[in-house]
Amino acid sequence: MADDKPKWRDDGVRIVRSDQLDLNTPQTPGMTRAAAINRSMAGANKLWAGSVEIHPNAKTAPHHHGELESIIYVISGRARMQWGEKLEFVADAGPGDFIFVPPFVPHQEINALRDEPLLVPILNLPQTHANDAAHRLAVEGLHRHLREMKLHG
Repeated sequence: MADDKPKWRDDGVRIVRSDQLDLNTPQTPGMTRAAAINRSMAGANKLWAGSVEIHPNAKTAPHHHGELESIIYVISGRARMQWGEKLEFVADAGPGDFIFVPPFVPHQEINALRDEPLLVPILNLPQTHANDAAHRLAVEGLHRHLREMKLHG
């Protein structure tokens, strides 16, 4: 009879060290993007996480992430987000702030500082998890945290 026990050593928690990040990702001028958690790095099938450094005074092209929900956390620097059909909405975020980007929202990330890089880890979750109770609770908690930050900020 085959041993059906989970092989936790090989199939359990994965740690991707900062010196193991994968730079073999789509790169944009003025940015350095590195994957940390994805299928090839950690065996993740339902999410992507990595780090992005937006160089001083640089910005992304307007884009959206399709069905993915994205969470961005500002480690250092000043993120200026523009969003909407004509990028008509603008908000800034600083160290310790979270940014939530819903599916299909046109947006642009901008480093609002001329002399300091913007460092942000990014987590992308597929929209297919929207009906999953744990995922809904996590997103609702993030929304609540963002509302509280606006009230106290």
